[in-house]
Amino acid sequence: MKHLLFFLALCGLAPAQDIKLPTRENFHLFLLVGQSNMAGRGVVEEGDKAPLPRVLMLGKDGRWTAAVDPMHFDKPSVGVGLGRSFAKVLADREPGVTIGLIPCAVGGSPIDAWKPGEFYPPTQSHPWDDMVKRTVPALSVGVLKGILWHQGESDCKPELAPAYEAKLHDLVRRFRELLKAPDVPFIAGQMGRFPDVPWTPEIETVDRAHQTLPQKVPGCAFVSADGLNHKGDKIHFDSPAYRELGRRYAEAWLKLSRP
Repeated sequence: MKHLLFFLALCGLAPAQDIKLPTRENFHLFLLVGQSNMAGRGVVEEGDKAPLPRVLMLGKDGRWTAAVDPMHFDKPSVGVGLGRSFAKVLADREPGVTIGLIPCAVGGSPIDAWKPGEFYPPTQSHPWDDMVKRTVPALSVGVLKGILWHQGESDCKPELAPAYEAKLHDLVRRFRELLKAPDVPFIAGQMGRFPDVPWTPEIETVDRAHQTLPQKVPGCAFVSADGLNHKGDKIHFDSPAYRELGRRYAEAWLKLSRP
């Protein structure tokens, strides 16, 4: 009966609380944080709504359910992101584990919003505090295996970009201290470098902070966005690009954690 309920839950035919979670050591958790390109703004297709074997997500209500897009809930424009394709690669490579995604990204949020007590008015939310409320309880049922970060566009301003690198390094430290995971891999993705969108010096500065992160902070990786397209708005990736970006994050994580 329990196996039937698990199958039905994955198919969306049973409530999320009926999902039988694996043992804690076999439930590998990944935190999805940053702004809108982590939350995802791609067009959702039928395949994006199909459950994947051994891939779950923490829903807005705090219950585990099948990982389908849209995964985040920061804004009404949310859509396909990179989480599912990332998780699929890992689930395929590691048949003995279940991947658990914890979506916490907030569209438009600058890096300064990712501090304790900070309120972000556009979404009426507290990005860091809300992440804490979702992630810390999840650690009782699974093991944190990675932090995926995609953010930076909101800091590409003359008054903000010069300080971004120091803030990014501090952010990595705070995540690891909070979650008691000093060696957990932290992966930063590149902002969209689209052929029809010239980069300003400020964008170059923030990008350099992302690219040099692995050389300056142990246990970090950088994921390139080379060759990926936007959805027509010149800032958000399109759905195929998000899926490819997720696969690139997965390969970066595998190289970092399976040297």
